[in-house]
Amino acid sequence: MTSNFEYNGRLGIALPRLEQPWEDYTAARQSEILAEWETVRGTIPDRIAQIEETINQKQDALGEEDNFETSCRLNWEIAELASIINDLWLWYRTHQDISARLHP
Repeated sequence: MTSNFEYNGRLGIALPRLEQPWEDYTAARQSEILAEWETVRGTIPDRIAQIEETINQKQDALGEEDNFETSCRLNWEIAELASIINDLWLWYRTHQDISARLHP
């Protein structure tokens, strides 16, 4: 059996990678994919919490930073981490309907 998920380094989770239209998968394979997605989806809140902790650390460092260039770098890093959190929430919320198919 091949995996229909591919690790995304930016987000830190595996994302669905379907190689054919959803309808072309057998019902059994669809169930397997949905079960795997439910497992991945369940890790998203913990991943977000980890990133939020990193943001808090960078914000603390930013509050004590006097060097302008370092402050700019920290601001950019915080913004990038916030963007990752946003994308993770989109995956989590957008695909609730997929997870609902597991429990009709």
